[in-house]
Amino acid sequence: MTFIQLFQFILSISILVVLHELGHFIPAKYFKTKVEKFYLFFDPWFSLFKTKIGGTEYGIGWLPLGGYVKIAGMVDESMDTEQLKKPAEPWEFRSKPAWQRLIIMMGGVTVNFFLAWVIYSSLSYFKGEKFHDNAKFENGIAVSTAGQKMGLKNGDKILKIDGKIAERMETSTINMLFANDVTVLRDGKEVTFPVNEDGVAEVLAENEVKLYFGPRYPVVIDSLFPKGAAQAAGLLKGDKIVGINGNSVQFFDELSPQLSQHKDQEIILNIERNNTLQKINVKVDQEGKLGFATDGNLALKEFEKTEVTKKYSLAGSIPRGLTRTIDVLTMQIKQFKIVFNTKTQGYKKVSGPIGIIKQMPETINWEFFWSFTAMFSVWLAFLNLIPIPGLDGGHVVFTLWEMITGKPVPQKVLENAQMIGVIFLMGLMVLIFGNDILKWITGKF
Repeated sequence: MTFIQLFQFILSISILVVLHELGHFIPAKYFKTKVEKFYLFFDPWFSLFKTKIGGTEYGIGWLPLGGYVKIAGMVDESMDTEQLKKPAEPWEFRSKPAWQRLIIMMGGVTVNFFLAWVIYSSLSYFKGEKFHDNAKFENGIAVSTAGQKMGLKNGDKILKIDGKIAERMETSTINMLFANDVTVLRDGKEVTFPVNEDGVAEVLAENEVKLYFGPRYPVVIDSLFPKGAAQAAGLLKGDKIVGINGNSVQFFDELSPQLSQHKDQEIILNIERNNTLQKINVKVDQEGKLGFATDGNLALKEFEKTEVTKKYSLAGSIPRGLTRTIDVLTMQIKQFKIVFNTKTQGYKKVSGPIGIIKQMPETINWEFFWSFTAMFSVWLAFLNLIPIPGLDGGHVVFTLWEMITGKPVPQKVLENAQMIGVIFLMGLMVLIFGNDILKWITGKF
């Protein structure tokens, strides 16, 4: 973890927290509700800075895990119930009509959603969108062992995921983990297959989320291992393997399966050297290898061929920003399919702040920074809408109940629910932090 990574994370969180809390603060002030505190970060025992303006204490806490506004007459995480024992004052939250309280509570998530929309629209307009087009994998894809267990095969061309056209490799690698089925072009025919959860579990276990498929590339020798079979047989750097025992080998992913059939046996390699076809006898070792490394730049060159940049006009960037926001929200909801699945065990890959910080670039990258901020803004909106007491969603549920039934939820019920919610959230936070620290100590990040 570097200072630059930490700086980017804290800056992003600060922007999101301040704007989220403004989403509560502004409608509260508009409806003439007293706001006692407005804090960036939490301030148990002491704060780094504070000042009082117009009846509200503004400050910066020392614990960078979020922030809060303390609204008078509201049951919140502070569990300050002394004021609530007194008759309600007209400037208190609890004395306001239910519809006003609902707007105040929904203000934070609304700001988070629109912030993501604005950021994504701006990125699409000013930067365009660079991605790798699935349609441009002319020879199909090369698939890892885990990817094959999911149901993919070498040479497949990805067409659809859950019936929706899959244009971008970057999102396809994620969406397939949550999908029910995938449609590919295989041997000239469209084939739809269910995604095997055992394969998803293996992808997650092997940290292959972005690597379980890629471009296919030819087998060109780059270096020979000392005393290896390839060197002993007279193979040279630059030789291109095109066949084994007369069977065609066009791509690297076809090589290992064929060699594994001839372990500890002599084979005839068909190679291309200086534009001339040759045959060379070579013995495969007991592991099914020949003792050489391929040119890694070939894979990179094939990958670069699939890259496209899509530009958007100002008018086009606005709906595109909304689409990107909804896509991110949908993806985050779908994550629960593998997070809480005992087979895929996605919960083992959940990261807290430490894990997130380590994913930040080690140099300032503003495009990444704003993309991350937009994504995290959507994530905060979604998390806060979960109907757990202690989160905005819990307050929203109680307020909607009052609006539907015409009867407010008893104050004691609100206090007990808030206490349970806070304990649950604190326990979850300890669990996530503990998991982060354990990964850090054991070097599993």
